[in-house]
Amino acid sequence: MKLSRRLSLIEPSPTLAVSAKAAALRAKGLDVISFGAGEPDFDTPSHIKDAAKRALDAGATKYTQVEGTPALRAAVAKWLGKAHNLSFEPNEIIVSAGAKQSLFNAMHAIVDEGDEVIIPAPAWGSYNEIVKMAGGRPVVVLGAAANNFVPKIADIEKAITPRTRAILYSSPCNPTGAMLDEASVRAIADLAVKHDFWIITDDIYRTLVYGDAKFFQPATISPAVRARTIIVDGVSKSFAMTGWRIGFAAAPKELVVAMGTLQGQSTTNAAAVSQAAALAAIEGPTDELETMRVEFDRRRKAMIKALREIPGVTCVEPKGAFYAFPDLSSFIGKKTPEGKTIADDAQLCEYLIEAARVAVVPGSAFSAPGYVRLSYATSMKNVEEGVARIAAALPKLT
Repeated sequence: MKLSRRLSLIEPSPTLAVSAKAAALRAKGLDVISFGAGEPDFDTPSHIKDAAKRALDAGATKYTQVEGTPALRAAVAKWLGKAHNLSFEPNEIIVSAGAKQSLFNAMHAIVDEGDEVIIPAPAWGSYNEIVKMAGGRPVVVLGAAANNFVPKIADIEKAITPRTRAILYSSPCNPTGAMLDEASVRAIADLAVKHDFWIITDDIYRTLVYGDAKFFQPATISPAVRARTIIVDGVSKSFAMTGWRIGFAAAPKELVVAMGTLQGQSTTNAAAVSQAAALAAIEGPTDELETMRVEFDRRRKAMIKALREIPGVTCVEPKGAFYAFPDLSSFIGKKTPEGKTIADDAQLCEYLIEAARVAVVPGSAFSAPGYVRLSYATSMKNVEEGVARIAAALPKLT
């Protein structure tokens, strides 16, 4: 069977692969704790589900406008405007089937063959693949653990070429939980204006921030920066609505029209009932969001403390999202009790799922070999038991 050339350029999602393997082992009756999926373990708040039920009864079973229902676009404009102290018009908003589709639409709307997109890393692996699917070339700029995984502005500037079309980043970051401070964001914005490229911010974790960390949106800096900023957001993480598949993008209206053209020839509208649920989410009470955030913070502290107590493991404190990203490179090259050499972080993750029945994602999936990602979007019981299993398994490597 002959498949398209573009498929040879695309890597499958390692996160989904880890989750699938954990599910397969559970189906065999094995007790596996998965730290793989970036998905809240909480249920969608009841007022949101109730709104969806009412919407179904009222006929939310048909096509909507490609870019989203007028009510939801207007509500998102108000919601984002309040969050960032900006004014958005509904025609600057598009609703998509998840934030990933919003990123996909944006990239395909601005990138031509051979264009480059700078990706500060460690970063979500899908960024690279979406850029490649659009015909572009991802340019990864690594940030060191010693700098809280934030790349140096000088390194970002060195990566800029005449083919640079955009920079794409998330803050809080998947997989590290790192956040760009205001000074770093302003410096990136200065570069974008100077060299005339887009800033794409993946803000899906912006409400999941801990301690004294603060989220900063570059579109607030100046009209010149806002004119070249694409804000991607959604309800998946903060409202525990991953399966509803609703994401948003806010951008200049000409770009929103272009993204709508692309979406009109792919998925058309996001599901009507999911749009009704998203409307109830962003217009409704937020007390459950804070309850979830506080619980994530509690688990964050417990996981980081337990990981740091394992000899040979170091871990930078995450400031947001719901991931820990420990450095396990000291175990690469060691042998399992059966005599197999652990050649890389992927094999280390295989060892942990086989020997400890704990599923984690290799850091190489995020441009950071030697690290692993653990999601603490799971119960405290799983956090404690899962890290204890890792602590018992790692010293067996010699």
